[in-house]
Amino acid sequence: MRRTRPGSRGRTMQRTLGAVALVAALAVTLVACGSSSKSSTTTTSGSSSSLPGSGRPTITIGDKNFAEEYVLGNLYAEALRNKGFKVNLVENIGSSEIIWKAAQAGRIEMYPEYTGTLLSTVAEQKKEPTSEQGAYEEAKAFVEQHGFTLLAKTPFSDSDAIATLPSYAGKHNLASIADLKPLGKSVTLGGPAEFATRFLGLEGLKAVYGVVPTFKPFAIELSYKALEGGESDVQVVFTTDGQLVGGKFKVLTDPKHLFGFQNIAPVVTKSLASREGPAFTETVNKVSGLLTVQAMQQMNKAVSIEKQSPGTVARQFLSANGLG
Repeated sequence: MRRTRPGSRGRTMQRTLGAVALVAALAVTLVACGSSSKSSTTTTSGSSSSLPGSGRPTITIGDKNFAEEYVLGNLYAEALRNKGFKVNLVENIGSSEIIWKAAQAGRIEMYPEYTGTLLSTVAEQKKEPTSEQGAYEEAKAFVEQHGFTLLAKTPFSDSDAIATLPSYAGKHNLASIADLKPLGKSVTLGGPAEFATRFLGLEGLKAVYGVVPTFKPFAIELSYKALEGGESDVQVVFTTDGQLVGGKFKVLTDPKHLFGFQNIAPVVTKSLASREGPAFTETVNKVSGLLTVQAMQQMNKAVSIEKQSPGTVARQFLSANGLG
């Protein structure tokens, strides 16, 4: 869902539209993110001691293992560097289960997380929150028990979804996830390996919808290729995927809200938030406040389809929105 602060809707829309246009016009570049974890450090864009982050310790940020997370990690890292903070970005760490352990072990001090996934996968909570704000508050309460806190959530929510080709949907009269139930094991559902063991996955599909498909694991970056190549009939995707721009794929509705509310909220250690002070929190929150569904779809498209560098995409977006 798209939200703006009272009195800022016009300005937010203007900035977002400008950013989308600029992102779409970026030159084609090979993706810089590999399949294994890596780290990068960049000097700050300003050397003046007047910048709020000047002279402070290096901040270590991590991100998960797919394009949107690479974009998010670079957005937060670059915005902080532009304010004089030293940042080490460790990319492609892994799924929520893995990156949460990395944070607990002290390998990273901050990472972008989805509120609903944090509750269901990390906190292992079975009961779904009834609202975006409820999901945020419950997620924040959970992480605060473990030495972390959440900064402000984004306007965009990116949940899991089930997509298919329009031809397959037409042949089997598919409009919602519930329509998969009569197909039973004859329908092949593709998705990331962790989907098989999550409640917001096969367990939930069975419990909530009575859907029991044949599951086939695929790496996230192969989701749409699996559909187009006939290796899966339906596929787990994300609602902000760039591939969904243009109507080439059909997303089945989720009338029972199995996949919940999935706004991004940066997980940060309490010690980091305290050490870096208001300038750190304000910078991160400004970035989060700009991230609408439309903006994320365009940036994801630039990385996943046009093969542009997540760092380049992030810098262009921040520049277009006055944070460069």
